Amino acid sequence: MSRYQSITRVEPGILETNKVLRNTYALLAMTLLFSAAAAGLSMTLNLPYPGFIVTIAVYFGLLFLTNKFSNSAWGILFVFALTGFLGMTLGPILNFYVHSIHNGEQLVMTALGGTGLIFVGLSAYALISRKDFSFMGGMLMAGILVAFLAGILTLFFPMPGLQIAVSAMFILLMSGMILFQTSEIIHGGETNYILATVTLYVSIFNLFTSLLQLLGILGGDD
Repeated sequence: MSRYQSITRVEPGILETNKVLRNTYALLAMTLLFSAAAAGLSMTLNLPYPGFIVTIAVYFGLLFLTNKFSNSAWGILFVFALTGFLGMTLGPILNFYVHSIHNGEQLVMTALGGTGLIFVGLSAYALISRKDFSFMGGMLMAGILVAFLAGILTLFFPMPGLQIAVSAMFILLMSGMILFQTSEIIHGGETNYILATVTLYVSIFNLFTSLLQLLGILGGDD
């Protein structure tokens, strides 16, 4: 009898976790497609990059609204607004690589393929192994803050060595975030699929742009 009661207590938790996981990946797939469409439109229209200050202000503003309304339908609207905006900012970056660097198209495709492999590989590892990576949370937050500040420094001191270090840091940190967030969903640490989607999307976005920058520095042919 006690065993039966234990099973009935655990089952709802497992079902809830699977639901969050399903909803997260479904929404993530839609936002990635929407973001790619926004990037393609931005490239076609040859839109200029809005600038660092505007990008950061809009990004954090939409991120705040997404978190504030994460338990309502408005949260989904703001997720698409956030990912669409980031896609628009990606367009000018891709145009630069495609039109200004001799092997730019190859670099973009390599970064895209690398991002996909890293995300699928790390997600599969977290799902199959079911290891708890919650211990990484504090270290990742501290590391991201340091990398973000170092990234701002590269705007004023564009040294290749520093840019390589910052890109490498972001690649490692975003890989860690994918493991951490997937683990949080599996073990019930994250029950809101909108917030989980945003974390994974931003990790993928930063992973792609960091890989692209690293490949551009190391393998670009001007």
